[in-house]
Amino acid sequence: MLEVARDPRYFGAEIGFLGVLHTWGQNLEHHPHIHYIVPAGGLAADGSRWIDSSRRFFLPVKALSKIFREKFCDQLSELFRQDRLQFHGSLEQLASPRSFSHLLCQLREKDWVVYAKPPFGGADHVLNYLARYTHRVAISNHRLVAFENGRVSFRWRDYAHGGKNKIMTVPADEFLRRYLLHVLPRGLVRIRHFGLFANRRRAAALERCRSLLGTEACADPPATAASQPPCPLCSGPMVMLQRITAQDLRYALIPIRQPPRALDSS
Repeated sequence: MLEVARDPRYFGAEIGFLGVLHTWGQNLEHHPHIHYIVPAGGLAADGSRWIDSSRRFFLPVKALSKIFREKFCDQLSELFRQDRLQFHGSLEQLASPRSFSHLLCQLREKDWVVYAKPPFGGADHVLNYLARYTHRVAISNHRLVAFENGRVSFRWRDYAHGGKNKIMTVPADEFLRRYLLHVLPRGLVRIRHFGLFANRRRAAALERCRSLLGTEACADPPATAASQPPCPLCSGPMVMLQRITAQDLRYALIPIRQPPRALDSS
């Protein structure tokens, strides 16, 4: 996207975006994918003006398809050169450099498809959806239904059959296996920033964008402690640890934390 956006034939602007890695589906099986949030515009190459994207599309999918094909094949070739690919069963023949090179030639001759469409519900819906998952792993408490006889039951949505809500029950060790599939290795970053949003240039780039668009940065939200009433026991500031909804209370699998008892003055 950065490369295509810079090309004056397509957009001619420096864009910015962030990616959020997800590794799970509703049934907790391994389903790695990345969500990207991309503003519909960018800075001119000299930074003198803000350029809005076309109302019909952001970047041409045919150009994206060709660039994606070349980059994917180049990276695949590099992995093969570094001996980081494994071939099993019917694919063992691809371990031969000649066979693998022939495969890459075939891949480059085909038209690859990058599919793009407007976000469901608009930009606000996308932001709200991803905001709920940026720091969550695989499953939230309200989806847990029961833990009985060494088996865990949880809610999931079956998108293959019209998005119906269903209950899945699996052995506890299978539930733990699925959950641990989504605990990232140490050092692997879940959220990454690109272009105008890259860490080393984000502050200056966003300030320039706001200046050209005539907007201001959002004010920082008030501190949590300041918005909470004082503790009825010690009059000190209270900090919110958990917000419990009626649904949480109904399906809680663990006892809710009890309030602290008053200290014995004696």
